[in-house]
Amino acid sequence: MDFEKIKQAAQGYEAAMTKLLRDMVKFPGESCNEKAKVDRVAQEMRDLGFDKVEIDGMGNLLGFMGTGKTLIAYDGHIDTVGVGNINNWTFDPYDGYENETEIGGRGVADQEGGIVSAVYGAKIMKDLGMLTDKYRVVVTATVQEEDCDGLCWQYIIKEHGVKPDFCVLTEPTDGGIYRGQRGRMEIRVDVKGISCHGSAPYRGDNAIYKMADILQDVRALNNNGAGESTSVRGLAKMLDEKYNPEWKEARFLGQGTITASEIFFTSPSRCAVADSCAVSLDRRMTAGETWESCLEEIRQLPAVKKYGDDVKVSMYEYSRPAYTGLEYPIECYFPTWVIPEDHKVTKAVEEAFIGLYGNQRFGTKDTLEMRRARPLTDKWTFSTNGVTIMGRNDIPCIGLGPGAEAQAHAPDEMTWKQDLVTCAAVYAAIPTVYTK
Repeated sequence: MDFEKIKQAAQGYEAAMTKLLRDMVKFPGESCNEKAKVDRVAQEMRDLGFDKVEIDGMGNLLGFMGTGKTLIAYDGHIDTVGVGNINNWTFDPYDGYENETEIGGRGVADQEGGIVSAVYGAKIMKDLGMLTDKYRVVVTATVQEEDCDGLCWQYIIKEHGVKPDFCVLTEPTDGGIYRGQRGRMEIRVDVKGISCHGSAPYRGDNAIYKMADILQDVRALNNNGAGESTSVRGLAKMLDEKYNPEWKEARFLGQGTITASEIFFTSPSRCAVADSCAVSLDRRMTAGETWESCLEEIRQLPAVKKYGDDVKVSMYEYSRPAYTGLEYPIECYFPTWVIPEDHKVTKAVEEAFIGLYGNQRFGTKDTLEMRRARPLTDKWTFSTNGVTIMGRNDIPCIGLGPGAEAQAHAPDEMTWKQDLVTCAAVYAAIPTVYTK
């Protein structure tokens, strides 16, 4: 394989990739409103000669290149978050900007740049005659990730029957390769009380006070250590081999966390005792933790046990209709996933990257020093569609994508043209290395 020729081909598509990305930015495309973006990328795929381009019932775009046996996927979610407070932006987020090295606009880093690089990575495979009977690739531009990570791929796998050998996730990786992420889940705790007139609160049973006790235990669960002297042993215990057989990968990913994110109540009036209170808990999970273990952990908190049947601990469900009108309900559980450092997929992606750009992270002159202070292969802080692809369905995932993780959901979001080129080149090389 001629790595230099691949690099030259990717560089030759810099202007085309820039144009596609800037076109995508012009269409606002929050979750469940992605149609215009999907149509634009579908047209690009057709113009570039993809063998099959289709949009499924949920609105996900799938573009296939090649006819070989082994299917390799490149996934990028096409939806974005909103712009937030527009006063925090110094430019129009849906017009964006471009200079010699950068592209700005909502979604350029999180994570439409990855889709652009994947589309042109497949084009390079075709241009250079790299497609063989050993493999074919599918580039997916998926929907509703910002609302419900992985829902799109649960539909693709279960309803479409598309099951790749592995998937390259094109979320931003700061010039490196990522092999895992913590999982997450959305927990709800409901507490019952009895209302009465506020002038005589002892006649009632204040649900807010009960919840206050529970929240103190939730905070302790997050902040306490793993020592046995405390009534609430902290989440740090999962980093200890005594409590977690997967402690090595847990240390790699980092310990789980929990925090209260929302609170609700009911009361007859502002002059009455609250008769119910509920909270939402954001739970980040490391290796070795499951939705069952996380729910049971809350149920076993001293304050929860104290209030017995007056407390209900449950998991949220997501069922918002896609832009096509399809509803595809799923639990708000997004499993941890991590691919071993010696896995065939990990090694193939590292070999392709090193063959093209060396054994350190790559980027522009402005980013190199910061990037090369970190290992080439690392992990994400945030969540990706890998929660379903690997977390629910055991299909290996690996991460490589243009842009910086810190740009996700931020005002003045930007990415680098060099990253588009770098990722397109590596994407083009991966299948040949993997199937050799």
